[in-house]
Amino acid sequence: MGNFSFDIVSDYDKAEMNNVFDQAKKELGNRYDLKGTSADLDWLDGEKTGFKITGDSDYHIEAILDIVRKKLASRNQSQKVLDTTKEPVTSNLKTTQEVLFKSGLNQENAKKITKLIRDQYPKVKPTIQGEEIRVTSPKKDELQAAMQLIRSQDFDFPVEFTNFR
Repeated sequence: MGNFSFDIVSDYDKAEMNNVFDQAKKELGNRYDLKGTSADLDWLDGEKTGFKITGDSDYHIEAILDIVRKKLASRNQSQKVLDTTKEPVTSNLKTTQEVLFKSGLNQENAKKITKLIRDQYPKVKPTIQGEEIRVTSPKKDELQAAMQLIRSQDFDFPVEFTNFR
């Protein structure tokens, strides 16, 4: 009998992000408190790796981020994909914040996850492979238990499971 496995990745659904963008943009146009202001939502670049949020003040930035978070939630997407660590920049009476999408597990986060799995389930073998983790075990129920463990953790990055075998 062979081993079963799955991968743990940290990524976002690009199609869903397009939908979130379109819906948030539409709501922006309908919000009376943002009418006649410079409030806007745009893609950061041609690759759509993040949002560029513009407003007259920090309040506008927060209001737009709030709209984006609600749209993510309504589409069952993790809000942890938003990297809001970049400080908003104010110039020419406009405030702009770049919000990148988090993608890929860095070594530190991957180590956190593998240590957690090893401590709880010694028979399950997590292996870091670049920006993802391959988890293997001869028993399916051990893998499912490991997934439950990962889901129960409150990481500050999105976590998904792929490639079940």
